[in-house]
Amino acid sequence: MKSIFRTISSRRQAGHRTFADTTAEDVYKFVRDRGLDHAVEREKNLRPLLSLKDLIRSEPAKSVPISVITTQKDSLRVPLRPIEFIRSFPSVFQESLPGGIGIHPHISLTPEILNLDADEQLVYGSETYKQGLADRLLKLLMINRINKIPLELLDLLKWDLGLPQDYVQTMVPEFPDYFRVIKSKLRGCSGELELVCWSNDHAVSLLEKKARTVGKGEYTKGSAIAFPMKFSNGFVVDKKMKKWIDDWQKLPYISPYENALHLSATSDESDKWAAAVLHEIMNLFVSKKAEKDAILHLGEFMGLRSRFKRVLHNHPGVFYLSSKLRTHTVVLRDGYKRGMLIESNELVTSRNRYMKLMNTVKKNNKAVSSSSSKREDKGKVEGEVCDTDAKAGNDDISGSDVEDDRKGEFVDDDSEDDEVDQNQSLNRGRRNSSPRAGRRSFGNSGSRDKPQSRRNKIGLKTEKKRSRMY
Repeated sequence: MKSIFRTISSRRQAGHRTFADTTAEDVYKFVRDRGLDHAVEREKNLRPLLSLKDLIRSEPAKSVPISVITTQKDSLRVPLRPIEFIRSFPSVFQESLPGGIGIHPHISLTPEILNLDADEQLVYGSETYKQGLADRLLKLLMINRINKIPLELLDLLKWDLGLPQDYVQTMVPEFPDYFRVIKSKLRGCSGELELVCWSNDHAVSLLEKKARTVGKGEYTKGSAIAFPMKFSNGFVVDKKMKKWIDDWQKLPYISPYENALHLSATSDESDKWAAAVLHEIMNLFVSKKAEKDAILHLGEFMGLRSRFKRVLHNHPGVFYLSSKLRTHTVVLRDGYKRGMLIESNELVTSRNRYMKLMNTVKKNNKAVSSSSSKREDKGKVEGEVCDTDAKAGNDDISGSDVEDDRKGEFVDDDSEDDEVDQNQSLNRGRRNSSPRAGRRSFGNSGSRDKPQSRRNKIGLKTEKKRSRMY
């Protein structure tokens, strides 16, 4: 895979250094955006789960031995031990032992996940979705006039573009006037997706469409278009950076469907054109976000890798870089509002249903386990308390009966007084051993306060008994 990108060399020309080159690192400090971080983190485990689902569904027996999943752990991007990951989602995966004597369990899919998979296949097969996907692939081929993209590179972007698993066999042949698959001359590449016919109607960026709508036809090609910017809460922009941003926004907007590699790589004009290219690419992704490594691979093929890196660093108001999920994810800021995707589609809706099933089951399992443990603990505590209280209650009754029986007679037997005192101290000990006693329980025989208070009580009770004699 690396050999493909190494064969593509980008042109670099010497030029003057700009404000972004010299002082951008000292101007701003990175500030996290909780809403966009949550948008990235909420899809945790979704991608490996669907990859594992597709693997099981592709098998004739609709089940896969756990050993096969273990060998393909890296390609499936399973973050945990496969068996632990599978058992984390009991509503998605089922375990079984073939013949009841198998050593390695076989993994199959539950009816709930099969129903969602059937709905997902309907999305991929719908004419509306296929047409939208073909338009986005066509635009990707026309950006920077690259005209060809290796299939291995498209596989890296398959999740972000919303491509089905077998798009080469199913979707591409349905649009022969858009693109076709050809053999590649690049080393390590199995084939390339090639542009068949240029489309002027599609070679218009999203920012240009908005400028034409807002300007009511007054927009002309090459005019200045300002990028929508939004910074994270707490982000500080000083006067120097604000002036540079304002001047940068006033530069002419070069269409991402034009090849502007002739511009100096370190100029502000080239910086704005590279930002336009990346902004248009991010709008082609179904979730308006993608992993940074995949974007840089695409940028390397286009000859824009270093420019993409500069854009991501110098324009945090346009592109947000999240470090969640043990990787870096680029998020298009104007594609989200309060952490939610503004423009949804059928595939995003289908993925949300998968996440709802995953999260609901996990929450229910957690709630059931916690509630059951609470019930067990509660029953255990209540049982111990009831038994202890019953014993203590019986002892209290017997002690009061003894005391009532002795109200009418004179007793001067120290042994009997000691026996009563021992019974009462035992009763107090049983009450203190109850779980309800908490910190009031005195289980330490080395406590100094407890024996002293016990002798005081014994002395008071002895004085009361002696007062009855007289």
